[in-house]
Amino acid sequence: MNRLDRRSLLAGATGMAGLAAAAPALAQDLAGTAPLPRNPPGGRWRPPGRFGMGGTQVGSNHFSTPLEQALGTLKAAWDAGVRYFDTSPWYGLGLSERRFGAFFDDKPRDSYVLSTKVGRVLVPDAAVAGTKVGGWKQVPPMRHEYDYSAAGTRRSIEQSLQRLGMARIDIVFVHDLSPDNRDLGDDWTRRFEQARTGAFPELTRMREEGLIKAWGLGVNTLPPALRAFEVADPDIILSATQYSLAKHRDALRQLMPVAAKRGASIVVGAPLNDGFLAGGNRFNYGPIPEDMRAKRSRLAALAQAHGTDLRTAALHFALAHPTVSAIIPGARSATQVAQNAASVRTTVPAAFWAACKDEKLIEPDAPVPA
Repeated sequence: MNRLDRRSLLAGATGMAGLAAAAPALAQDLAGTAPLPRNPPGGRWRPPGRFGMGGTQVGSNHFSTPLEQALGTLKAAWDAGVRYFDTSPWYGLGLSERRFGAFFDDKPRDSYVLSTKVGRVLVPDAAVAGTKVGGWKQVPPMRHEYDYSAAGTRRSIEQSLQRLGMARIDIVFVHDLSPDNRDLGDDWTRRFEQARTGAFPELTRMREEGLIKAWGLGVNTLPPALRAFEVADPDIILSATQYSLAKHRDALRQLMPVAAKRGASIVVGAPLNDGFLAGGNRFNYGPIPEDMRAKRSRLAALAQAHGTDLRTAALHFALAHPTVSAIIPGARSATQVAQNAASVRTTVPAAFWAACKDEKLIEPDAPVPA
């Protein structure tokens, strides 16, 4: 297998120094939301913009997203000032990456940050075309094979670059190496060992070579992320569903302190718990537990009483922790993008946070916006 061409990957790799100058006023506005040092001395690389967009819905998660709608959603995010976008080969089995590539075809590469993932390589297979795989409503003729080896990592990134039509990727996350991945189950620990000796050192080499800016894990549970810090040198963890207004105690106590001690950061995926905190009928990709349904009602009532709404409060809560470098809520439509962007640009009354703590709806030591 051919290794990635370092010169092609490095082509145009001038960093993000020109982002603010090149971006419109709206992008500067969003990039400065809840500002923190982008790359503090002794710390790891962080994306310049704190408000990003996840690419699951562009890949037809839960429901089919037509191409025109997907591209319209990406355009709405761009027009709203979003400059950090996250995708994965797993999202629609290549569909999300291909749509990202089509949208970004005419965008200057240094004007945005892109992250994708490794751990699954895609293999052409006509038998799966049009079927439902995992949460993906209708997949192309591709099946996935797990491979967390060094060679598999290089192969996955090569495939992603081809689907995206790009020469480089900014952040790479080792994806779904976690006990909640039904494909792996208890076998996740064996796969983790493969990544420890394969994907992790390979990504570290790629970072040191300048091929990528940062790497980490992209998971929906805490144990794999914590273990990664024990055995490797990740820069940034994409932690989905674990740090939100509805659920944050364990991440606050365990993940955030470890990441901060290592100078790493957290990207919060699914800050609305798979649409739950925006009024959706799912919680973390499954049915809503009754205790969470009751908690949402209490939080929503408090938000209304203080002149805000639950989605807005949830996005601001996730942004408030100093270890969080970005949040990446997903969006299926231009309307959802506009709602999320509007929420981030508003403020939430301090009295709301005080009331949440008084009613023990959020942890007493959880950071909240100033």
